[in-house]
Amino acid sequence: MTATERRDQIVELLRARGYINAGELSELFSVDGSTIRRDLTFLEKTGRVIRTHGGLLPAQDASEGDTPYNIRRNLNTREKTCIAAAALSEIKDGQSMILDNGSTVFHLALALKARKNITVITNDLMTAMQLSQHPSITLHVAGGVMLHNVYTLVGPDTTKKFEHMHVDWAFLGAEGVHFESGITNINTVEIPVKQAMIAAAERTVVLADSSKIGYRALSHVCLLDAIDHVITDDQRPIKNQNKYGEKLQVARA
Repeated sequence: MTATERRDQIVELLRARGYINAGELSELFSVDGSTIRRDLTFLEKTGRVIRTHGGLLPAQDASEGDTPYNIRRNLNTREKTCIAAAALSEIKDGQSMILDNGSTVFHLALALKARKNITVITNDLMTAMQLSQHPSITLHVAGGVMLHNVYTLVGPDTTKKFEHMHVDWAFLGAEGVHFESGITNINTVEIPVKQAMIAAAERTVVLADSSKIGYRALSHVCLLDAIDHVITDDQRPIKNQNKYGEKLQVARA
């Protein structure tokens, strides 16, 4: 196997897994650590991977990465505000929750000032900045590597933070919600983090505007059985709505 072939396989493996460490790569390709380090240095310089302490993450390709935050936050604002209000109605004073990244979840963060003595753990820096203004909210921010343009922290440090938490709620964003494929996301790097969020929560709610219902994005997060319900809006007709059963809650915008 040539160095070029090995490096291409490293990138493909990374896209499939979302994270891998250098030691695993040495074993998988039966080469020494110095060879893998040269590979990773080359891949980092050419923008194909992001190196972290002990391992690496896939670099986002512009053609398949998330829409920049400053664009997303101005899309479907009415619908997101409605979804956030419906989610807020389920939260009681004194409860704890995880807030995922995403502009719809950010609208829930804006609404949380109506609750008292709540605890929030998030990997979204924009959400953290918003919540830091409210002294009645105890805020935890997961560490990790920031994804460009979207202010989201990802990686093994982020995942470990949520693996050591137990909360009442997890509110997740999604790029796609489908009755067969379940919850999907635009990239692979966030998948382990989202799955750790689900495992840490007593109840998990996905917040997704109606443009995402019926859509299947690139990366699989979980089936609908793994979550409690999805809150969406009524601004677009939902195909096969009956196939979602009670998992789908439609709020009036």
